[in-house]
Amino acid sequence: MEWRGGWLLVVPPRNTSRTCPRCGHVSADNRRTQARFECVECGLVENADLVGAINVLRAGHARIACEVSGIKPPAAGTHRSGSFRFKPGLSAVGISEL
Repeated sequence: MEWRGGWLLVVPPRNTSRTCPRCGHVSADNRRTQARFECVECGLVENADLVGAINVLRAGHARIACEVSGIKPPAAGTHRSGSFRFKPGLSAVGISEL
């Protein structure tokens, strides 16, 4: 990652596979099976691994933004709005190319 100019961040995994990336609802009922995520609040149906990856990426982006601004980062797997704009010059968290 360093060679490619990226950053490797540790993101706490708690609730990343139980949090809906669309509405932010957190519930164990969102993930009743290993492979399928279905939000009981908004109805989003998706692959559970993809949902977890989206939430980990968002949490990493939030940590970077908070470190730059000095604000305490939100809990892993949470988000405040529909999209997050990444600061120019920084690469994705743990992913060299999207």
